[in-house]
Amino acid sequence: MTAPVLTTERLILRQIGVDDLDPHMALLNTPAVMEHLGGVQPRAVIAAKHEASREGFLTHGFGFMLMVERDTGEIVGHCGLRKVAHPLAPNPQDFEIGWLVREDRWRRGYAHEAMRAVLDWGFATHHAPRIVAITTQINVGSWRLMEKLGMIRVSELDFNDPAMPPAYKPALQYAITRAQWGPKP
Repeated sequence: MTAPVLTTERLILRQIGVDDLDPHMALLNTPAVMEHLGGVQPRAVIAAKHEASREGFLTHGFGFMLMVERDTGEIVGHCGLRKVAHPLAPNPQDFEIGWLVREDRWRRGYAHEAMRAVLDWGFATHHAPRIVAITTQINVGSWRLMEKLGMIRVSELDFNDPAMPPAYKPALQYAITRAQWGPKP
């Protein structure tokens, strides 16, 4: 297992290793988990995302990670920090957070716990002036978590992705600044 990047009360957030593709495909690339993220993705797409995450850590010191449950050692999710990656988003200069949690671990607060740690890390370590998250109107759980984290909808950053079904348009962006997040003890 690769070294932890962040730890929380119940989670280890660690870099994605070269041996993590099979577990990711089995646990996280499922119809339920990927419902609002374009559906189940081909192996090559997930492999490319893993490589981009490893490259992000090498180049910038941040990227997406796997969430590992401390009590069991099991992969329970995927989360992290990157520069806005969607080519149609109007704000590629911003930092972006994202997450997903495997279905049998939903409603346990893992995404909230992980994203609080990632926001702290993004602001304190990587000096992000603003961090955004992208979702869709139909993904109620996602934007509710964004609001719970203190993020605010920024409608001027919304954009349309022609590859997404009409019910998923537009892509919505929520944001929080370093000042809004505030100092943490």
